[in-house]
Amino acid sequence: MKSLWQELRPLLRYIAAFSFFINLLFVVPAIYTLQVFDRVISSNSQETLLVLVVGTGVALLILLFLDYVRNRLQHVLGNIVEERLSPPVVNAIVAKVARAPHNVRSEGVRDVAALRNVFTANGLVAVFDAPWVVVYVLVIWAFHPVLGLGAAFAAMLMLTLAWLNDRFSRCALEDLQKEGRRASQYVESSLRNAEVLQALGMTERLLERWRTLQNQVAALQTSASRSSVAFTAATRFVRQAIQIAMLGLGAYLVLIQEASGGIMIATTILLGRAVQPVEQLVGSWRMLTDGRAAYQRLSELSKDFEQHAPRLAMPCPDGRLAAEGVSYRVPGSDKVILYNIALGLAPGEALAIIGPSAAGKSTLMRLLTGVWAPTTGTVRLDGADVSYWPREELGPWIGYVPQDVELFDGSVADNIARLGKVDSEAVVAAAKRAGTHEMILTLPQGYDTQVGEQGSRLSPGQRQRVALARALYGNPRLVVLDEPNSNLDGAGEIALAQALSGLRSEGVTSVVVTHRPSLIAHVDKILMLDAGRVHQYGPASEVMKAAQRQAQVVVGGRAS
Repeated sequence: MKSLWQELRPLLRYIAAFSFFINLLFVVPAIYTLQVFDRVISSNSQETLLVLVVGTGVALLILLFLDYVRNRLQHVLGNIVEERLSPPVVNAIVAKVARAPHNVRSEGVRDVAALRNVFTANGLVAVFDAPWVVVYVLVIWAFHPVLGLGAAFAAMLMLTLAWLNDRFSRCALEDLQKEGRRASQYVESSLRNAEVLQALGMTERLLERWRTLQNQVAALQTSASRSSVAFTAATRFVRQAIQIAMLGLGAYLVLIQEASGGIMIATTILLGRAVQPVEQLVGSWRMLTDGRAAYQRLSELSKDFEQHAPRLAMPCPDGRLAAEGVSYRVPGSDKVILYNIALGLAPGEALAIIGPSAAGKSTLMRLLTGVWAPTTGTVRLDGADVSYWPREELGPWIGYVPQDVELFDGSVADNIARLGKVDSEAVVAAAKRAGTHEMILTLPQGYDTQVGEQGSRLSPGQRQRVALARALYGNPRLVVLDEPNSNLDGAGEIALAQALSGLRSEGVTSVVVTHRPSLIAHVDKILMLDAGRVHQYGPASEVMKAAQRQAQVVVGGRAS
C-alpha cells in the first residue's frame, strides 16, 4: 500500500494543481457579472462589454480544458489503483482461502472496486475544492464585510451539516455493509448445496433464515437511508435558503447604498460556488464511507501480500521429500490435528497414507504441498523448505489432486494446462500419463469440451480423472493425490494404478491417500495415521504384515 501511495502521490499533486487553477477561474464569472452591472450598464460602453465577453470566454475555454484533464487524471488514478491492487489482492485471497477454506472473506476484489470509485467520482474533486470555501469567503468579504460574515456563517453551517452527516451515518453505514456481506455470503455458500436443498425440501427453511438476515439488513438500511436522505435534503434546503438570504442581504445593502447591484449578483454566484463542494461531499458520503472502509480492509489484507526479495532461482528438484517434526494446529484454536509427523522419501518412491476418517490425512497432504504451513516443524523438497519457494516457481514441479475436485470454467484442455497457454502435445501427453486420453476422446468435443462452472458438465469420476491429468501436466517431481479414486469406476482404477506405476518408473515421488488396497500394491512405503499421530510407518510389506497381525490379535481377543 505504501508503494501504491508513492505512485499516486504525484498524480494527486497534479489534480490539486488543476483544482487550484479551476477554482481560480471560477472567480471569473463573478468578476464578469460585477463589471457588467457596475461598469458596462452605467457607462453604456459596448467596447468594454466586448472585451469582457471575449476575456471571459477564453477563461471558460481554459476552464473546460483543465476540467477535462483533471477528470482524465482521475480515471488514470482509478486504473492504477485497480491494476496495482488487483493482482496482490487476488493472490492474498487465494492464499488465505487455501489456508482457511472455512473462513472465506473474498470481498477484497469488491474493496478494490470501491476504492477505485473514490478516485474516479466527484467525491475526490469535492475534497480538493472544499478548501476553496475560505478563498471565496475572503473575496466576498472584500466586497463588503457584512456579506463576508454572512458567507462565513453559511460555510460553517454547511460544514457542520457535513460533519453531523459523518457522525450519525458512519456506524450505520459500516454495520449495513457488514450485514449485507453476511447475507450475500450466506446465500452464496448455501447455493453450493442446492442439490441437497432441493432433494430434502430444505429450500423454505433456507429462505426463512435468509429473510431473517435480510430483515436485519433492511432495518439497518432504513436507518442509514433515513439519516442520509435527511441530511442530503437538509443540505439542499440550506443551500437554497442561504443563497436567498444572501441575495436579500445584498439587496438590502444596495437599498442603503452600501453596495452595488453587481456586488449583490457576484456575491450570490461566488457563494453558490463556495457551498457546492460541501453539498457534493454530503451527497457522496456513502461512497466515501465505503471507500474508507475498503481502504482499511485492504490495508489489513496487505499484510498478507507476498513481498519476496529477489531470490536465487531454484533448479528442478529431484523429488526428495522430508517432513521433520511436523505438527499442525488450527489457527486461532488449541485444536491440534497433527502431532510430530516425520517421514522421508527418496526420488521416485511412492508413499500411501492410510487411516480412519479425521485422522489428519488431508491436512498432511496440504502441508506436504506447501498450501498450508506447519505450526511447528518443516517440510522440505530437495532439502529446501517448501515455504521458501515462491508458489509460481514451486507449482510446476508439483502435481496435486485434492479430495474435493473442482475444475475451472473452460475447456478440458484449459484445465489440464493449468489455465496457461494450451500446448497440445503437453496436454495430450499428460492425459496419456494419467490414462485419461481415451476417456476425454469420448466427450462431445474431446479436449475442447467445456467443463462448465466447477466442472459441472462432467461426472465426478470424469472430473477426478481430468484433475489427475492436470496434476501430471508438465514435469512434476512430486505428485500428491488425496483419495484420487473415490469416484472412479473399474477402468479409472486401472488407469490410476498404471499412472502410479509409471510415476515410479520415471523417478517421480508420489504420495497418495487411499482406503482401497488396489493402490497399496504400487507404493514403497505406508504411513498409518491415527488421531493425528503416526501409528505405523515403514516399507509397505512390513506395515501391512504388522497390520494383519494386529487385526488377528483383535479378532482372537473377541473370539475368546
